[in-house]
Amino acid sequence: MASTTKPTSQSFPSKPTKGKRSKFGRFLKTLGPGLITGASDDDPSGIVTYTQAGSQFGLATLWTALITFPLMAAIQGMCARIGIVTRQGLTGTLRSYYPRWLLYGVIVFTFPAVVMNIGADIQGMGAVAHLLVPGIPAFLFCIFFTGVLIFVIIRYPYQKMAAFLKWLCLGLLLYLIVPFLVHQDWKLVFHRTFIPEVHLNKDFLSILVALLGTTISPYLFFWQATMEAEDQQHQTRRKKIFVNKRMLDEMRGDVNTGMFFSNLVMFFVILTAGSVLFAANIRQIDTVEQAAKALKPLTGNLSYALFTIGVIGTGFLAIPVLAGSVSYMLAETMQFSMGLDKKFNEARRFYGVIIVSLIAGLCMQLFGLSAVKALIYTAILYGLTSPVLIAMILHIGNNKKIMGEHTNTRLSNILGFVTLILMTAAAVGLIWFEV
Repeated sequence: MASTTKPTSQSFPSKPTKGKRSKFGRFLKTLGPGLITGASDDDPSGIVTYTQAGSQFGLATLWTALITFPLMAAIQGMCARIGIVTRQGLTGTLRSYYPRWLLYGVIVFTFPAVVMNIGADIQGMGAVAHLLVPGIPAFLFCIFFTGVLIFVIIRYPYQKMAAFLKWLCLGLLLYLIVPFLVHQDWKLVFHRTFIPEVHLNKDFLSILVALLGTTISPYLFFWQATMEAEDQQHQTRRKKIFVNKRMLDEMRGDVNTGMFFSNLVMFFVILTAGSVLFAANIRQIDTVEQAAKALKPLTGNLSYALFTIGVIGTGFLAIPVLAGSVSYMLAETMQFSMGLDKKFNEARRFYGVIIVSLIAGLCMQLFGLSAVKALIYTAILYGLTSPVLIAMILHIGNNKKIMGEHTNTRLSNILGFVTLILMTAAAVGLIWFEV
């Protein structure tokens, strides 16, 4: 005879499971500008820097990922809060509250750096695509990728672009797979991660400066603030929303997730290069093409294919962020119509800046500027502007006239000032090493 006893709550585990799923679903929905910003930091030029660190010094620089994560999270968190509270990007805030010469100086140094960064990324994408399909010249791939990017940016509104970029973030997971395709001494990996190893010589200090400059880049500051402001504008069109604790907590979770993801990719690329290229005595890696070629005979076709496809994916993710950030900067400065949610005929100059920056980056090869040289010049320009921008972000974040009750926390200020000191030292070191 069947039991008539009513089932207990233990018989139905689906409710708490559903609650957990819905909570996780809500968390996924909060991911946006922070995740995209963090993932876009791992562009092809960034992959080159991480690969250089691993190939030159093995696993000795793995610990840097633990250092750059809180610094990135602090600065990007400040930028995001500024965008949410002011409902405008960094450039708009600088224009409203600070001397114009400071704003114009930042743009003069940032614009060419971003264009060269775009050019280096396009060249990297074209080079690895040529490796996959040798019958087609790399430059034709560069033209094709540039055309696709222009079409996608102009054709699709911001919300679809954001969803598209979030899906592209999954492409970075490829770099988390590659190290597991080769033998690893995980005890040594753990040791090098949590016990810093420092060599007091020019080459090692140079790579530390390069890692700092690659992970904490000025264009990310502008993009983060602008995208948070644009998200706020989309929400306030539907209903009036005031800044509250929940909104800031969701922003913080988004930013921290994005920065963690960015540093995780950095960690695994260094691990791949350190455990494969360094072990094979391959020390000189200047381009993603060289990195891919070097991996193929050592790790096999699968890891080689994953690495090269990952480069193309990161390019599609990062270049819209690079071009968009510089276009928003100029639009807020010159006060012309802007927004990735607008149609082309509603923001011609805004999209014009994006098109010009992409084509200018594409044409670098025609003027004899290789990706390697472009990255050196970009690093110098970023190095000069980063400390100034971080100081301004700290000042804005603590300015009650601008931020009201939502000024920086004590922890944000501590991490912000540590970042300022390190980036200033990195800028001085970069100039010293280059000169």
